[in-house]
Amino acid sequence: MPLIEHLAELRKRLLIAFSFLGIAFAGLFTISEKIFGLLVFPLNYELKIVPIRPFVEVISKKAVPLIFLSPAEGFWMHMKISMVAAFVVSLPVTFYQLWMFISPGLVEKEKKYIIPFIIIATFLFLVGAFFCFMIILPFALTFLLGYKTEHITPMLSVGSYMDFCLKFILAFGAIFELPLVIIFLVRFGFMTPDTLAKNRRYAILAAFIAGAILTPTPDAFNQTLMAVPIIILYEIGILLARILYRKGRNG
Repeated sequence: MPLIEHLAELRKRLLIAFSFLGIAFAGLFTISEKIFGLLVFPLNYELKIVPIRPFVEVISKKAVPLIFLSPAEGFWMHMKISMVAAFVVSLPVTFYQLWMFISPGLVEKEKKYIIPFIIIATFLFLVGAFFCFMIILPFALTFLLGYKTEHITPMLSVGSYMDFCLKFILAFGAIFELPLVIIFLVRFGFMTPDTLAKNRRYAILAAFIAGAILTPTPDAFNQTLMAVPIIILYEIGILLARILYRKGRNG
């Protein structure tokens, strides 16, 4: 396709994706208070691994009050919650539009993977967001709010708390797409599993750099919380790519 047609196609796909995002935002804004009630879970509860059934217990923590420091902070908090929720709900449509944009460059047998791509990409994002919400955030908040606080009392503004949680959730959802990205790079011949394995040390360095950039706080603790899953996902991506690479060569 000529460049002008590529740009016109991109404009069309973006218009569809943003239109659906706007519709989802309008609907979810009406229930933003209920979504907010769910998002305070990591602040008030944490998961504890126990050696007997049910093996995982939900433990309530000391309540930390949420306040707002400006007249508009509460309103903008609900706007952010609704927008992020709309983004998550719109993921299948967004991934479909992405696939339709790149599909002219695919052969016929590759175009049939559209449904698996949408399902897997959406599933990986949701798994990453859920993992962050249930495991990482409660752990991080327990550590940060309890670290050397014998003589100080934590009081969080609702805006800063939501920014912290939503950025973490979106970042983890994005990095859980890493195995799929690796599989695509190998599938379309941009690199091989051996190349990925040989550059493992650079990937580890990149994981910690990404952790420093993506985490909403500059401390090494949260950086490590994000870098370690990236490294694990990188190894999973290499393993899956090796399996598919061998099947492709044998086939």
